Amino acid sequence: MTEVRWLTAPEQDAWRSYVVAGLRLRQRLHRELTEAHQVSLADYEVLVVLQVQEDGRRRMSDLASDLGSTKSRLSHQVARMEANGYVRRVPDPEDKRGVIAELTPAGDALLERAAPTHVAGVRQHLIDLLDPAEQQVVGTVFSRVLEHLTDLPE
Repeated sequence: MTEVRWLTAPEQDAWRSYVVAGLRLRQRLHRELTEAHQVSLADYEVLVVLQVQEDGRRRMSDLASDLGSTKSRLSHQVARMEANGYVRRVPDPEDKRGVIAELTPAGDALLERAAPTHVAGVRQHLIDLLDPAEQQVVGTVFSRVLEHLTDLPE
């Protein structure tokens, strides 16, 4: 049995700060979006991923992966968004079993209205608290973590 490498006090401080700050940041960004635009942070993120696609469409399984979500959770979320007219689901013409999520004009308009609020929140609650060197370190660190997690077998 492998011996546990317990976290040192500074490592524990770093971990707890990351966990709590990350949760509170997401809660704050969510609150700002819902109060100003009646859209959740999770729905906003779906709209962003679809909008950056050249054709505004993404296969549902790929969208789930992009968002770090499960297919089941994303399916329920997209169904709610579809009922509100922000996205639509269409069959994948290349794979009869597949489904594609597609950004609608209403979803695109919502994203255009909500993006300034979201960016202002990201700036106020994270980016502007860091100097350029710290921003680079944060980007480097979390790119490394993301790459590691992406490369792990499922």
